[in-house]
Amino acid sequence: MILLLEYIIVASIVVFAAIKASHYIDLLDRTTRLSGAFLGGVLLSAVTSLPEFFTSLSATLFLDKPALCIGNILGSDLFNIAMLSVLVLLAMRSFRTAQIGRGNIIVSLYMILIYGVMILNYFGILDVEFATINVITFIFVGIYALAVRHLASESCEGSSCEDEEPVTLTLRQIVTRFVLTAVVIVVASVVLTYITDDIATKYNLGVGLAGAIFLGVATSLPEVASTIALVRIRNYDIAVGNIVGSNLFNFLVLCTADLFSRGDVYDYADFNVVKLLFFGAVATLFTLPLLKCRGWVVRSLCAVCIVACYLGFLLVR
Repeated sequence: MILLLEYIIVASIVVFAAIKASHYIDLLDRTTRLSGAFLGGVLLSAVTSLPEFFTSLSATLFLDKPALCIGNILGSDLFNIAMLSVLVLLAMRSFRTAQIGRGNIIVSLYMILIYGVMILNYFGILDVEFATINVITFIFVGIYALAVRHLASESCEGSSCEDEEPVTLTLRQIVTRFVLTAVVIVVASVVLTYITDDIATKYNLGVGLAGAIFLGVATSLPEVASTIALVRIRNYDIAVGNIVGSNLFNFLVLCTADLFSRGDVYDYADFNVVKLLFFGAVATLFTLPLLKCRGWVVRSLCAVCIVACYLGFLLVR
């Protein structure tokens, strides 16, 4: 019980700090000439993915449990798009007329490509190492670079948020507070990794399951919280960009873990990791028509199918 209480407290700190960091990124959006697509799809998603980054590195470098790392990443991605689908269903009346930017559609296509590469790696087709680094790590880095280049070239159309509060902080104050908030996220995320490992050991949970549920959900809460806030003000394009951008960044985290790992980060020994891979791949396929199609019937069906994929992961034994 004490471990679970510690988990809740530390996870709450991560969520609060990540939401504050997202707020400062929003202020940067309104006080600089940086592209909104770049800030939302790259910087905001990277900020809210800091928990995945440091918990995954901690699981790999300090705990030497790569399955905890890959379970965290795949679990976070599946949870992210499942929560986005729930929000789409709840706000379907207004979401069905939302204009989703071309950049988010392209990032979704990149995500489908990434899952395809991972499935080939699982079957041993793309399972080649160069100096202990898996070949798919190089592929993922290349895909992420292409996505960032595309988002950086997106034109800035201005903020579409309603009821914006006035910016009372200077640019220097915004950057300083953002950095301090990021430090809090780093420290709390590392602590969260150790607590999750203790929970997995005490309750005899597989490291893949522990990574998917405890780490995957907890480290995804910042993305979900910031996305809910964006949906409430009907800024659907940035809300979607936050989710798909975070999912893409998570695979860059996996690449970083592979660079520093002494073992194989792409570890599919845990059946829960295999479930996450295939349910996540199917859910990602449904993400494309969810974002691209304008009809509410198609979007509703895709959203339901994505949620069913997450439930399928939890229920299939």
